[in-house]
Amino acid sequence: MPGGEATAYKDHMTMAETIRIGGRPRQMGQIEVEILVSNAIDIERQIAGEIELAKVRSERMHDVLVDTGSVLLCLPADVIARLGVPLDREVHVETASGAARMRLFRQVRLEIADRHGIFECLETPAGTKPLIGAVPMEVLGIEPKVSTQSIRLLPEGPGRSFMRVYGANIQ
Repeated sequence: MPGGEATAYKDHMTMAETIRIGGRPRQMGQIEVEILVSNAIDIERQIAGEIELAKVRSERMHDVLVDTGSVLLCLPADVIARLGVPLDREVHVETASGAARMRLFRQVRLEIADRHGIFECLETPAGTKPLIGAVPMEVLGIEPKVSTQSIRLLPEGPGRSFMRVYGANIQ
């Protein structure tokens, strides 16, 4: 959301900068984080003054698995239904248990700490653990730190940004 247009949304929904790992035991190398997922279309409608902030469909999720073996964001069917995001298409995927067809949805706004972006997501069965795959982590500048079971936000500042554009002559 450019500039200050999203102030009402951002002020209401921004997550803490500190990423806290809960107190329950985890498997070695397992990283879980808190996220906020929202319907990006609702957010744009709220910014345009078409709907009230309370009508933006969002869900805060805890213990979301950071999964570098997955490519995309994966959300359970019940969460996708509550968000009301549009179906894009069915896709063929490779899973740990073999090939499958899954539904791909679009216009999901994902927020982790103060990083956010709009992504596609694969639908997993209701009640399954949500996953954050490699693409959202790369786009948001998030790096898993297995040794501490946490994530690190890559730098965004001038001269140190994780965002790179090579081959373009930009002044």
